[in-house]
Amino acid sequence: MAGLLSGLEQFGLSNLESMDLYETQKKPEEGGEGGQAAAHVVQEQDFLFDKSFTCPLCDREFKARTVKIGKAKLAGSDLDLRPRYEQIDLLKYDVIMCPSCGYASLSRFFKYLTSPQAKNIQKAISANFKPQKETSETYTYDEALERYKMALANAIVKQTKASEKAYICLKTAWLLRGQAEHLDPAEEGYEEKKKQCQAEEDEFLRNALEGFLAARQTESFPMCGMDEPTVDFLISVTAMRFEQYDVASRLITGLITSKTANPRMKDKARDVKEMIMKKIKEKNAATRK
Repeated sequence: MAGLLSGLEQFGLSNLESMDLYETQKKPEEGGEGGQAAAHVVQEQDFLFDKSFTCPLCDREFKARTVKIGKAKLAGSDLDLRPRYEQIDLLKYDVIMCPSCGYASLSRFFKYLTSPQAKNIQKAISANFKPQKETSETYTYDEALERYKMALANAIVKQTKASEKAYICLKTAWLLRGQAEHLDPAEEGYEEKKKQCQAEEDEFLRNALEGFLAARQTESFPMCGMDEPTVDFLISVTAMRFEQYDVASRLITGLITSKTANPRMKDKARDVKEMIMKKIKEKNAATRK
């Protein structure tokens, strides 16, 4: 299986593809009859605009595709809190990358860069980075995935907190899930591409789980904008996915009895606890056969 950072060779950074993620703890149309204008069909670019940024590393100004505030409508969320929006996947636009020096980060962390971190990135990334030029109005899933991998590479190089790296891994997994959902079943190689997306999603989720478990022991809350109940819920759901039922049960039980968790989160936690108990029974039954 390809590594978390596979594909960075196009940026001139193939030497970073094998980095250890958590080493320091141990990213109007015309037509219709009569020449009348057809009704406007909402497209992905309608939700976007080019926002100007100043790179905190090289101090150059650049523009990046950004989602208009309040434009996208939330359609729901997955069990692990991945948000789903109508007509656009906002996850594709949450990484900001300087096209000149290669500094990349999730939008919430982009402005924050210490002097030692800047030196590490300049040495390990900027020195070999191939400048990029954006030409498309939107990002494809593959392009968005490349940007997330650049954000993760930067996070590893600058030796940021485990929570930040875990959060990048989580959002990358969500992005891959969205990519799998948007594949065309009629296209050649559909099944193979879907399996690849699912395998990569699992890989990033496992690393997100590892990072959040480490961060929970060493960092304070809020963590990446999330309070303790939210992080514990995320860990529980992800641990359940990988059959780590002891971890999932312990945290979800604590969440149900928490004094700080809101009633809605507690209701979700009770549902997850039932899922965990059901999966444990199924596993025990299968073992006895």
